[in-house]
Amino acid sequence: MQFDLISATALTASAAIVIAVLSVAMARESAARFRLAVALSGWFVVVVALGVSRALSADAGIGTPGLGLAVVLPLLVIAGLTLGTASGRSALANAPLPRLIAVHTLRVIGVTLLLLYAAGRLPGPFAPLAGWGDIIVGISAPFVAWNIARNPFAGRMVALAWNLLGSLDLLVAIGLGVASAPGALRLFAAGPSSAIMTNHPWLLIPAFLVPLFLATHLALFARLAGRVGMREHALA
Repeated sequence: MQFDLISATALTASAAIVIAVLSVAMARESAARFRLAVALSGWFVVVVALGVSRALSADAGIGTPGLGLAVVLPLLVIAGLTLGTASGRSALANAPLPRLIAVHTLRVIGVTLLLLYAAGRLPGPFAPLAGWGDIIVGISAPFVAWNIARNPFAGRMVALAWNLLGSLDLLVAIGLGVASAPGALRLFAAGPSSAIMTNHPWLLIPAFLVPLFLATHLALFARLAGRVGMREHALA
């Protein structure tokens, strides 16, 4: 379908921007930025391969447990490398807060979920809540980033509230997606399931963008929870 092709292009472009922004934000040296970009790009290629091969689909592949693993495992790896190592904590401490926030502007891509819902290809309440939640977080992200760049300490509470909202949006979307997927955990049986989220290009949302955005939220919580480095790094 033409819509799927356009969406694949938009999601690929969004993934490329996220990779570029996080590589620059989380690494100071060119070599480190290159390594991080290569690692994230490799992950992206794996997700595309899983989606094209339908390896995580309910009818031809692993199904919901595999998709859950595709969401949780990368998040655990990123959190472990970032918060569990000295180099990761140093990179996090030096990451500019406005960039970590502004990258969430890309979540306006959630409009695709609303369009899929309108076309009868995704169920409610999963698609409407996830779609509108992402759009709200995405539209507000640049304003929150500008606010904390202008005044790191005065903007801290707003950023914390926004970060909590963004995190809850993703967690609710994951829960509703699972509750709408084929299998024993399905609670919303009426209408279509969320099965298309295991296929390309839609798999890029739960298996690539969502873990990265969640990891960014965790990083922001770690930074915003303390005042160390707020003034020095918020404007970088």
